[in-house]
Amino acid sequence: MWEAKISPNKVFELRCKNTTYFGIGSIKKIKDILEVLKNKGINNVILVTGKGSYKASGAWDVIKPALEEAGFKYTLYDKVGPNPTVDMIDEAAKMGREAGAKAVIGIGGGSPIDTANSVAVLLEYTGKNARELYEQKFGPEKAVPIIAINLTHGTGTEVDRFAVATIPEKNYKPAIAYDCIYPMYAIDDPALMTKLDKKQTIAVTVDALNHITEAATTLVASPYSILTAKETVRLIVRYLPAAVNDPENLVARYYLLYASALAGISFDNGLLHLTHALEHPLSAVKPEIAHGLGLGAILPAVVKTIYPAVSEVLADLYSPMVPGLKGLPAEAEYVAKKVEEWLFNVGCTQKLSDFGFTKDDVPTLVKLAKTTPSLDGLLSIAPVDATEAVIAKIYEESL
Repeated sequence: MWEAKISPNKVFELRCKNTTYFGIGSIKKIKDILEVLKNKGINNVILVTGKGSYKASGAWDVIKPALEEAGFKYTLYDKVGPNPTVDMIDEAAKMGREAGAKAVIGIGGGSPIDTANSVAVLLEYTGKNARELYEQKFGPEKAVPIIAINLTHGTGTEVDRFAVATIPEKNYKPAIAYDCIYPMYAIDDPALMTKLDKKQTIAVTVDALNHITEAATTLVASPYSILTAKETVRLIVRYLPAAVNDPENLVARYYLLYASALAGISFDNGLLHLTHALEHPLSAVKPEIAHGLGLGAILPAVVKTIYPAVSEVLADLYSPMVPGLKGLPAEAEYVAKKVEEWLFNVGCTQKLSDFGFTKDDVPTLVKLAKTTPSLDGLLSIAPVDATEAVIAKIYEESL
């Protein structure tokens, strides 16, 4: 395979809407990025991250000295948890305003970077708060510069214009999408991801798999979203087992990270539909659920539901996972079963009942999928009519 001849130590620039420095050692590009900020008159930043990964990954060992050497004033907010809330965003934004921060550096996976994106908006719109942002009470057109230091190979948030946060009192987990929250620069360094444990490795990669399953099959899918989706599946099928078996395998981490970035670009173009619209209520109600594992629980039922409408695309997309498909609607149940088998084989084995959900929870979940701000937009571009009955059936089959 030609991948073996590509050196993962060669840092290249992945140009989409922003510039991402990609490859082993690309974390050192933070010096160049800080120089760009200084040339724009910015020398005061807030860093937004989780409770420990920024240190455990080794990223902080490079970022902190670079900030100090460049003479930056910086404030550290390190309280972002999984499935971050609007309260975390407001707390970080308050710190950033009080410190006079003029840019935001997000360090982590989707949760810290999404939080950083939101903080960047609120540093511009100082009279607004995160609830107003996520309930879409206003549509921001500007944000302070965002630098994304990515620590997982799943969300693709470092290359797209999306962010997600939970409004706890309503069990809402809406998404926002604005051009102003594209990171100015991002860093994708696979060497920062070898500390991801087996569960995290699986969860984040399954997130990427769901991104492209949806992005290739929405009503606004394009040849580009399908092309990037197809390569994502090939890379995940080839390299996820290797990363699970050997967390230090940098070639596997490199290609899973590349797959994640491709998936982010794919859904930035093709958008999302059912699995994300139906998972967000799950992890809003139970924030301890890893987003990717929640997606994995419902993916087979979603595939079964949409396959008759998009059978040719999914047959091509899933050929590395389920070879020999003809792209016939009648294959739907078979494909769904094979996708579930693949998920179980790589260690994504939980269903909704394992997370504590029962059939009695289905009406509440259906209501949240239908009423959470932004999720109606995802449901409206699904390849099948996302009625309450269709949604309920997916949830029930995923128990």
